[in-house]
Amino acid sequence: MIFRRRRFADAIERQLDLFEHENAGLLGRIADARDAYSGAADDPEERYSELLGLVEVATDELEEMRDAYAAALDGEAAEEYEESFDRAFRKRFPILRAGG
Repeated sequence: MIFRRRRFADAIERQLDLFEHENAGLLGRIADARDAYSGAADDPEERYSELLGLVEVATDELEEMRDAYAAALDGEAAEEYEESFDRAFRKRFPILRAGG
């Protein structure tokens, strides 16, 4: 069972490295938006909306990356990969959890 979970680990790690490198600016903007929302004394709803918009851009990019790779796999393998990818990106980029 451990082998199955780790089957795509290297590929996913490389994909997340690439995402992080290519989207460093976006990830920085998300961190800034989270800080602005956390410290917002006025209009926190607008700050939260800005944060959600940036998180959506990043997660859409990650989903496109995931889906493109999964399309090259067969049914069960694709499902396993998608679950592994989602778990890895949530762990690596907790900032992409809107409420967290």
